[in-house]
Amino acid sequence: MINPAKNTSLAVVLVSGGMDSCVTAGIAAQDHELAMLHVNYGQRTERRELKAFEDIARFYGVSRRLVVSLDHLKVIGGSSLTDGSIPVRDADLSSPEIPTSYVPFRNASMLAAAVSWAEVLGASSIFIGAVEEDSSGYPDCRSEFFEAFNAVIRSGTRPGSGITVLTPVIGSTKADIVRTGMAISAPLHLTWSCYRREDIACGTCDSCALRLRGFQTAGVQDPLLYAQHLEHT
Repeated sequence: MINPAKNTSLAVVLVSGGMDSCVTAGIAAQDHELAMLHVNYGQRTERRELKAFEDIARFYGVSRRLVVSLDHLKVIGGSSLTDGSIPVRDADLSSPEIPTSYVPFRNASMLAAAVSWAEVLGASSIFIGAVEEDSSGYPDCRSEFFEAFNAVIRSGTRPGSGITVLTPVIGSTKADIVRTGMAISAPLHLTWSCYRREDIACGTCDSCALRLRGFQTAGVQDPLLYAQHLEHT
């Protein structure tokens, strides 16, 4: 039976390869030793996101890395990220509707894997780069979801584990995240945000549009190359 000693300085960070999780990793690295977890779930840009994860992990010198496959999310479908028959729509950042890119209850599946690993490692913190205010309206990116999940962790892990999910950028806008990333020298140039493509970011999906608006509002040049920029050169 594994019974690791509690390590309050060790944190598991969920790193998708995107900007939010990269900056979250940088925040966590200020006070913690890191273990990084990445999830493949059959998403359209799975290979490119995995490359971004590996690049970010190398940047921070993280040797504890775990890549988990949650293929059931692709089998279940219901999202334009996992079902090729559902198109990834162009961004409509003013729409109150949940976009087709929402993967039903994905964060719960990812956090469950992170909690299992944290319990084995003896880590007391799990960092996730969820964003509520400037996100696409995903229901599993809200503060109340993470508060409820922390209650589940307290009920479902061994006594004394003390594992807590932390969401340091949840109240931030994308511009705030860009500014924070610049301030802590997070490797934003290594990140990938596009939902459609793995070669050049499309620039028109929800994730690209949010990212572009964030960099523009922050007054910082986005290091990524975008397809629509090339079309106009």
